[in-house]
Order: sequence, then structure tokens, then C-alpha cells
Amino acid sequence: MSRRSPPLTVRRLAAVLGLLGMLMIACAAVCVSIGSSGVTVLDALRGATPGNSPPGGVPVPDASLAADLVFRVRLPRVALAGLAGAALGAAGAVFQAILRNPLADPYILGVSGGAALGAFLATIAGLPAALPFLPVREASAFAGALLTIAFIFVLSSVRGRIASYPMLLIGVITNTINLSLILFIQTIVETGRLHGVRLWLVGTVPIETWGLLGPLAATLGAGIALLALAGRELNLLSAGEDVARSLGLGVERSRLLWIGLASFLTAAVVAVTGPIGFVGLIVPHAARLLFGPDHRLLVPSAALCGAIFLMAADTLARTIMAPTELPVGVITALCGGPFFLWLYRAQRGSSYFE
Repeated sequence: MSRRSPPLTVRRLAAVLGLLGMLMIACAAVCVSIGSSGVTVLDALRGATPGNSPPGGVPVPDASLAADLVFRVRLPRVALAGLAGAALGAAGAVFQAILRNPLADPYILGVSGGAALGAFLATIAGLPAALPFLPVREASAFAGALLTIAFIFVLSSVRGRIASYPMLLIGVITNTINLSLILFIQTIVETGRLHGVRLWLVGTVPIETWGLLGPLAATLGAGIALLALAGRELNLLSAGEDVARSLGLGVERSRLLWIGLASFLTAAVVAVTGPIGFVGLIVPHAARLLFGPDHRLLVPSAALCGAIFLMAADTLARTIMAPTELPVGVITALCGGPFFLWLYRAQRGSSYFE
């Protein structure tokens, strides 16, 4: 599926990322303006007329309510969806490059499931409440993701080398085991301690405060930037271990470093939103089709495309059956499941990275 693309220059890199950045901002503005109440960004900025009601919508009592709805409810949620989509898109591009497998994805490989199990166990143990000043939930999610990926690496290693498709199969089985353990624990723990966990397990974008979004944006932004700077190493790894070694790359060190960072980004997202599936599968393929296989451009473009995709998917999830909201994981699964099956059939017997 890879194809020839124009050589990467600073001008092309800036043009593509600038265009995607503007599309992301435009998508965010549209998503913030969409809701069952009919209140838009313009209403919040100019002040809604008291008592006015949009067709089929809920009456807006005053301008301050419109501003609160847009800037304290919708905007933080859209921002969180964008951050989560960007992290998952970049992580998916890294997994596909290092494993040289077009079907690789943090969710399918079980990394999301491991992170979800870690965060879930920390919540059940009451650690976030006991240590509110520490990122216990996020650290537990990261530990779960790392243990899962280490387990998969060990089982899929053949004579010191990672076998790509066995890793995919082992990841699917491991993900199933992790999610089954979560469901088992749910049945033996009192319901009151698991309020909202079912929606979280499917993948949902909650309404969070700016106090959480600020540190999360800084963390995810730094991680995505580091992955983008690793574009040359990812290009070598996607060309194969022998090629990478012949060009002087320390394959084992590089693989562990970038897989670890991609797992960290996945865990940070899962700790807040739950395991949202298939974003890391669909988005890198779309970016690769549009902009080519050079990871110096692919990773940042996959991040921006992931932000756009998940913002749009979450907006659809909260409006398609309004006032009832769907978990965004339902929307991404309905998009990603058929895509996965098509991609699996299309790639049989072919070499994706050649």
C-alpha cells in the first residue's frame, strides 16, 4: 500500500502540517458549536438572547449559560478528544513502523487493554483517592501497558527477533484476557465503587477541567514531538532490522525506546478515556495514503489527523442519539472493525513496507 511520494523538504513539511493544523482548528470550532441545545460559539461570544430557543433545541436562559455550555463543557471535551486522538494516531504509526505490520494498533496489540487493567486495579484499590496528589492512575496504566508489551515481546520472539504476525495474534489474545479480568473483577466488587466504569471500558471522552487538560496536553505534546523527531529511526526500522543495522542503528535500543514511549502515550490516554479502539489503526493508514510513508512527516500528520478524527467521532457520539450519548468507542469500532477486516484481506501475501 505504500507508494512513492515527493521528497520531504522543510517547505513541504511546514505546508502539510500547517494545513492540517488549520483543519484541526476548524474542526474543533465546528464540534464545539454542535449540540442538542443548538448553542453555537457565536452565541457564546455575542451573548444569547434570554428565552430564545433554537428549533428543536433547549431554551437558552441567558448569555452566561451559553458561555458556560460552550467554554466549560463542550470545549474541554473537544480538546480532550483532540489530545487523545493525536496521541493514539502517533502511537499507531510508531507501532506499525517498528513491527512492520499494517494491522498493528495499540488496541489490537493489547497495549490499551493492559493499560486499562492497570488503571482499573488502581481505582479498585482506592489509590487515586488515597494519593490524590500523585498520578497513581496514570502510572498504573503505564505499568500495565509495559507489562503487556513485554509479555507479548517475549512470547513472539523467535531466535532473538520479533515475529510480526505471531505478535499480533498474541496481542489479540492478551487483550481479551485483560478485558475479561476487568469484567470478572466487576462481578465481585460492589457496584457503588464502579460507577461509570462500564462506559469507560468501551471508551468515552469525559468532561474534564482545564486543570487536568493542561498537564495532559503538555505530557502528550512532548511525547508526540519526541516521536516525530524519531522519524529517521522509524524509517530505518520500517525498512527491516538488517537494513537498520547496516546503517548503524542500534535496533534493540531504538525499538524499546520508541515502543515504550508509544505505550506511555497510550496509557496516558486510556487512564482518562478508557480503551478507545482502532484510532491507531485507521488514522496512520489515512495519513500514509495522503502524505506518503516518510515517518518524519507521517508521525506528526497522523497525530493531527487523529485529533480531527476523534473530535468528529466524539461529536457524532454525543449528538446522533441526543439527548442519549453513545461511548465514542462504539463509533470508532464501527469504523475500525470493517477497516481492519478489509486491510487484513488486502494485505495477505503482500509486503506492506516494500
